[in-house]
Amino acid sequence: MARTTSLLRSFSLLALLGACGAVMVFCAAFLYIAPRLPEAEKLRDVELQTPLRIYSRDGQVIGEFGEKRRSPVSIQEVPDTFIKAFLVAEDDRFYQHRGVDLTSLLRAASQLITSGSIQTGGSTITMQVAKNYFLSQERTFTRKFTEIFLAIEIERKLSKGDILELYLNKIFLGNHSYGIEAAAQTYYGKSIKELSLAQMAMIAGLPKAPSAYNPVANPERARIRRNWILGRMFALGYINQADYQAAKQQNITARRHGTQLDVSAAYAAEMVRVEMLKRYGRDAYENGYSVITSVDSTLQTAANQAVINGVIEYDRRHGYRGHEQQWPLPADFNEQQRKHFSDKLRDIGAIGPWHPALVLHIESQSATFLLATGEQTTLDWEQGFAGSVRYINEDRNSYEVESVDELIAPGDVVRLRMSSSLPKRWIFSQLPAIQGALVSLDADTGAILSLVGGYSYQRSSFNRVTQAARQPGSVFKPFIYTAALANGFTPASIINDAPIVFDDASLGGTWRPSNSNGKFNGPMRLRKALYLSRNLVSIRLLRELGINTAIDYVSRFGFDGRTLPRDLSLALGSHSLTPLDVVTGYATFANGGYKVSPWLIEQIIDRDGNTLYRAEPKVACRNCEAGLDRLDDIDSMVEADSLDDLHADTAAGQQDLAERVIDEEVVFLIDSILKDVISRGTGRKARVLKRGDAAGKTGTTNGPTDAWFSGYSSGVVTSTWVGFDQNQKLGRREYGGSVALPIWIDYMKVALQGRQERYLKQPEGIVSVRIDPETGTLAAPGQSNAIFEYFRAENAPTTVNTSSGGSSPYGEDSGEPIELF
Repeated sequence: MARTTSLLRSFSLLALLGACGAVMVFCAAFLYIAPRLPEAEKLRDVELQTPLRIYSRDGQVIGEFGEKRRSPVSIQEVPDTFIKAFLVAEDDRFYQHRGVDLTSLLRAASQLITSGSIQTGGSTITMQVAKNYFLSQERTFTRKFTEIFLAIEIERKLSKGDILELYLNKIFLGNHSYGIEAAAQTYYGKSIKELSLAQMAMIAGLPKAPSAYNPVANPERARIRRNWILGRMFALGYINQADYQAAKQQNITARRHGTQLDVSAAYAAEMVRVEMLKRYGRDAYENGYSVITSVDSTLQTAANQAVINGVIEYDRRHGYRGHEQQWPLPADFNEQQRKHFSDKLRDIGAIGPWHPALVLHIESQSATFLLATGEQTTLDWEQGFAGSVRYINEDRNSYEVESVDELIAPGDVVRLRMSSSLPKRWIFSQLPAIQGALVSLDADTGAILSLVGGYSYQRSSFNRVTQAARQPGSVFKPFIYTAALANGFTPASIINDAPIVFDDASLGGTWRPSNSNGKFNGPMRLRKALYLSRNLVSIRLLRELGINTAIDYVSRFGFDGRTLPRDLSLALGSHSLTPLDVVTGYATFANGGYKVSPWLIEQIIDRDGNTLYRAEPKVACRNCEAGLDRLDDIDSMVEADSLDDLHADTAAGQQDLAERVIDEEVVFLIDSILKDVISRGTGRKARVLKRGDAAGKTGTTNGPTDAWFSGYSSGVVTSTWVGFDQNQKLGRREYGGSVALPIWIDYMKVALQGRQERYLKQPEGIVSVRIDPETGTLAAPGQSNAIFEYFRAENAPTTVNTSSGGSSPYGEDSGEPIELF
């Protein structure tokens, strides 16, 4: 008995000494660590790393950039069930402790004593906040004590709600997702408010081991973890039995979702990203900047579809080029093989609307395909096969095929696309080899309304609107003609459309330019020469005008005169310009003669809602030369609030007005000629728009290798380009009017909806005179073929040519008007 009493005393003494030692260690640690503790108050002003987000002018997301995907939410926005799921998983005594849970801490201390390292932690949510915001991830004695003391200090300074909010927004949940809102978007493609109970429990199980319990990579382990959390929620009375059982039975629905974009405008978003990186460096990706652009989401969607439709139509005309790959098919195609092949298709991936598919079986007039989803679909003859031809070269294709086996065979990997019109169905297709681009501006402000740098950013990030410098061909002619009209020529000036030969070393020796159809119309008026795009008239016009005079004048449109060729090939657009260069020049025609600059970024806003930058474009104002008022019809420029600001600035005399670079008489004349391009010239397909104010010009380069159309209506100016990146020929039957113009028409049908026609006011210095169409002189009294023409008053004809016979000895141009250059 005495021995037992002695042992108890010894153990009691040892325990007391141990407790005293622990207290001494704790006090020593506190004295050592306390002076080095971060200030918990800083958490009130913490700035989470938040990605750069880019929006259209109407608030649609068009881009997001940043290494960490995060969307901070307030604690009031988090469903109570979601909070309880996290408490069950991470800290079910959160509301009882003051930062440290002694039970969990003693368990961790025991591990430290017995193994020399901490195995399971014992951290509360508050301790995790301390670690995630202030400390490293190392597992050491000093860091653990620092975490404990800091957690106690955080509990003294912040409310439980504040601590939870910090935790739920900071915690790493796998797949580059930080915070619960980002995780909900990543795994389920929806907001936290839309999650089911099972999905909430799934996300709540991730902090312990984001990789091990990842529901995409490890669905079975994730399911076990989810069900454990659901069981704990039921045991603690947070959910009832019916909800518990229903949630347990739910299948794993998680999959990887990319950033949810409202509108596809990848080329524009990339332009913004580059600019933000220049302005703010790497902080652009982390400081939560929001950028509002001038892009109109409706017009951007229309532009995307117009370009896709345009390249599809060209591609279909030239024929099917063959399969992408060929996979031998086993004789016994079972479920395991179906999964194998669908996984391979998934690895290939969709590009825009074109999805990979494996040909499983063909009949004479139909074919069955396997999709990346594992589903099978059968296409009948009318779903892309009827009317198909096989590609031979750019100028030749086969006869129309009569059966499916003339195009494809089992084992072929091909592309299907979903039809853009109802009823939705798969259509046999192929990835276009050709590329296209479109850019559209508000002509009065230079605001970029839509921009498509290629038919698929995923296939090629090369931005053909800003980076592809290509020969503009005849789309450049209006700038030369404008220079001529400003220097004494008139729309009725007569220039000979006849063969010409030059011996010029700068042009590579002997140069024999021609018209596309090999015909010559003889002497003809400038107006007709431009709307029929006669190359030889343009060359003779430039020679009479003078190359230096022309270059000096066209530089007013923003072109760099130092890069323009100082030879007669300038008349045919032989130099290189980007679509953005071209559309900027045409904006001057569209706005009545003012030089505007293209811009994309309307506003930059920081994470606190402060405006760091707002666009202040120079605005074309045809009705306010004195700079005291503003056009009322530029409403397409920016958001309503910004537009109100611009009107307010204008009223105060603060709005910058664009410089007039073309006299109003000159721009009125060239505008009237460009309208004739559509009403009676190479752009006649655009008459389908039924817009009297529509004007523009086609362009096709030698080869032909490039097809263009640039034009405008009601203050919207748009340029389209189609061609191959490696400058292959388009085919001898392809022109600007057949390839680029249909894209422009499709887009403008949407862009002009709700817009009234807009015409330039006839200046006082312009007169309308009845002339002889053959000579450009005054018409004789009673002349039957006389027409009216506009002139600058000082250049109007004053004599009558009585020798006109009423017809040209060369004959009129026949056939559909087209141009080579």
